[in-house]
Amino acid sequence: PPPPISTALGRGAVRPGPSRGDQRCPPTLRRRAVLTTPLVLASAVAPQPASASMVRDGMAAFAANRVGESIALYDKMIEANPASKPYLWQRGLSLYYADRFADGAEQFAADVAVNPNDTEEQIWHLLCLARQQGGSLEAARKSALKVGTDRRPVMRAVQQLFLSGGEAEERELAAIARDGDVGSRFYAALYLSLYHESLGDQAAAEARMREAVDTDYARGGGRSDPMVELARVAMQRRGWQ
Repeated sequence: PPPPISTALGRGAVRPGPSRGDQRCPPTLRRRAVLTTPLVLASAVAPQPASASMVRDGMAAFAANRVGESIALYDKMIEANPASKPYLWQRGLSLYYADRFADGAEQFAADVAVNPNDTEEQIWHLLCLARQQGGSLEAARKSALKVGTDRRPVMRAVQQLFLSGGEAEERELAAIARDGDVGSRFYAALYLSLYHESLGDQAAAEARMREAVDTDYARGGGRSDPMVELARVAMQRRGWQ
């Protein structure tokens, strides 16, 4: 029989992280290391050669701030193979920055249904719920998706902040943004920005996003990380550049 989806795709697979001093590939990057995998498999469906290319094209369009084009590419994939939808987490990010928050929440919920250990999908689902008409992060927490425990300290701190909203949790994540390893500093600043955005504090959101794109990770070895590209797109779409 074919391998499980998670095995076939490497989606969310946990690999041993490098030592704290290894700044070439921090643990925070591990989840995104399979970006060009053809994310369109159902357990009994063979990979389609065009799929990886379309995912890359969608990601490239998003990175160039052609968000609508990226969504159209992902939708074309879903039209050709509806079983691909739960694996297109990139589409959810595009939908968020197209202000299609209900569609984004639906996408991330579908993602978690097939990969229930994905902390980042849980966070983005909350962000989409919080940004819907009349929504708030406090109200969104009542509909938080259930996921497993993330092995990365920075993402555990992000999760705790989004689920609780406590001052102690915010201080903990701010400390990682200041003193964490090279990748964790970027991710902490990125998610602090998104947290403040969900609360409607645009000044704090802008300051933290500027901090994220100015990290050594974003300016160096992490330049091609899709979340670094997302941070740059956020700067453009929010008018912070």
